[in-house]
Amino acid sequence: MSSAHQLRCTDCLEEIPGPQAASDFRCRRCGGLFEVFYPWSPAANDLADRKPHSPATPNTGGPVNPGARLPNPSALRFLWEERRTSTMAVDQSGVWRFRDLLPILDDPNQAVTLREGNTPLYELPRNARALGLDFLLAKHQGMNPTGSFKDTGMTAALSVARERGFEWVACASTGNTSAAMAAYAARAGLQSIVFIPEGKIAWGKLSQSMDYGALTVQLRTDFDGCVRILADLVKRFPIYLLNSVNPYRLEGQKTPAFEMAEQLDWRVPDHIIVPGGNLANSAALGKGFAEMHHLGLISRIPSISVIQAEGANPLYRTMHENGGRELIPVVAETRASAIRIGAPASWKKSVRILQSTGGSVEQVSEQEIALAKAQIGAEGIGCEPASAVTLAGLKKLVAKGKVQPEQRVVLVLTGHTLKDSDYTIHYHRNELFTSAEQAALTPAEAAEHAALRKPPIVLDPDPDTVLRTLEAHMELHPA
Repeated sequence: MSSAHQLRCTDCLEEIPGPQAASDFRCRRCGGLFEVFYPWSPAANDLADRKPHSPATPNTGGPVNPGARLPNPSALRFLWEERRTSTMAVDQSGVWRFRDLLPILDDPNQAVTLREGNTPLYELPRNARALGLDFLLAKHQGMNPTGSFKDTGMTAALSVARERGFEWVACASTGNTSAAMAAYAARAGLQSIVFIPEGKIAWGKLSQSMDYGALTVQLRTDFDGCVRILADLVKRFPIYLLNSVNPYRLEGQKTPAFEMAEQLDWRVPDHIIVPGGNLANSAALGKGFAEMHHLGLISRIPSISVIQAEGANPLYRTMHENGGRELIPVVAETRASAIRIGAPASWKKSVRILQSTGGSVEQVSEQEIALAKAQIGAEGIGCEPASAVTLAGLKKLVAKGKVQPEQRVVLVLTGHTLKDSDYTIHYHRNELFTSAEQAALTPAEAAEHAALRKPPIVLDPDPDTVLRTLEAHMELHPA
């Protein structure tokens, strides 16, 4: 039941019932962000005190902590697998299938769902060989209904909004959040408002929010400016805030951790690599793995690393310049629009996950992002630019010895390749980089890009011309 959970401030640890949260989801005492916790949740200091890769305490059905009554892990695994054959909407959802570990609704059968989750875990053999790795996998969250990982969080938070009687919901967005919120609001019969930075959003994403009926407001500012405006509005009007400061978003976004463990037969990867935008995703996945570890579902917690673009690198600078003690905001600029965020709201949560799991934070250039995106695409997978920072960052982690050849690595691809088709077209037509960026490439880097580019060929409609062109291409690119 939803009454079984509380909200706990991640800074001062104040606990409040869920409905008592302020409209901006900030702690009234210290201004920190909340997380959802349950009677069986790990203690507040559990993550901070745990050493990376520490073994779990076996759970045989009895309590791990005095007074705690924990679910039986074997029973949970069996139940979740059984639900896969159900025809009920909540069971076909890759979020609500795990509803036993997110009891945030009085009636989960009333959840607003588009059958999100249950996304594939792909092998990336070509990139694994190139990096000298035995195991490289991609958890493709771009295969969600609206094409991004935001659906897993939106089904949870918007379901709470509807159950609590809200008629209007809103978010500030660089694109994916707006698409997910608009779709789920339409499904629930709620009105939605999207605030986006003018001219700084991929049109493919903006078209989704318009198609799903959202009131779209373009503000002459950046994403962080949109967040400030929205935070003020929700204090004045009964609008339910659906940005990632909403702790119920993270309850949905933790479920890909459950899926990954299940898909790997409950053998945990050694390393999870996540793009870094507003940083809630790394926090959510860390929460999911911590809960499974605490309940005895998995034997250890993977390292979780975050990769940012060089032009939008507040977490990278924060960790390298002051050890994560104080956020260093930046004026964000990157073609990977989904992570073009200069003052991420969940930075403290992400720092805790990095420190507790032994993860790293890296930054990658625009050229490195483009190359990695093309390399993922060459495997027949494809992703939006922001997702490709994971592979670009993995290359640096391998070079620095932070990822070993025998370790199993999972890249979290957060968005579908069609989210920003213009980026892909410009890359393959060699129109993406500026002349200065082209000049900065080494001959080896330029050759890598040239080998991956597949621009369209324009020919006259003559069979002989087409045949000669195909033969020449086959000679240059034998099977």
